Amino acid sequence: MRCLLCENYSLTHICPSCQELFLTPSLYKRKLSNGIEVISFYKYSEIKDLLHTKHTDLGFYIYNILAKLSFKKFSGDFKIDFDVVSLAIDDTITSGYSHTAILNRQLKSRSILPLYNKLRAKNSVSYSGKSKAFRLMNPRNFELKNIEKENLILVDDIITTGSTLLEATNLLLRQKKKILFCLTLCDVSVK
Repeated sequence: MRCLLCENYSLTHICPSCQELFLTPSLYKRKLSNGIEVISFYKYSEIKDLLHTKHTDLGFYIYNILAKLSFKKFSGDFKIDFDVVSLAIDDTITSGYSHTAILNRQLKSRSILPLYNKLRAKNSVSYSGKSKAFRLMNPRNFELKNIEKENLILVDDIITTGSTLLEATNLLLRQKKKILFCLTLCDVSVK
């Protein structure tokens, strides 16, 4: 096959040279209005075209590459002396896979245990391309399934307005959970 970026022959959808040249992650931080920190690995503008594959078969491979370059590397460097679990935001399977579950899976390490099917939206409205007003008028209505651990990391793919993560973190805080931080693949607000 050919690399999607340079079109040279490659054994992966994005060759190792392009991964190193174009997809080396950085850390970007911002805080939600409730004080929870959100750490992102890419600027949205840097990987926008790759993210648009998320509802296609190709997206499975692209998200795996991005997750290994960012989330897996992060989890390898993350050291803490107590148990932490990670939860993907609404890891419902669509188009044959869940993009947030792919990201969450790469966090598995000695310090982090990914959990699945624990934080689901009862309202499945798509926020893609919608305004903040639309998002506020159509909350996701998250439901938290039984989690005994109290130290959590939340995982999502993109942060735009922050309303999804804010709604999810507020639910977890009401349930007396300690949210260490949120991780997203990219941040739209970073220029």
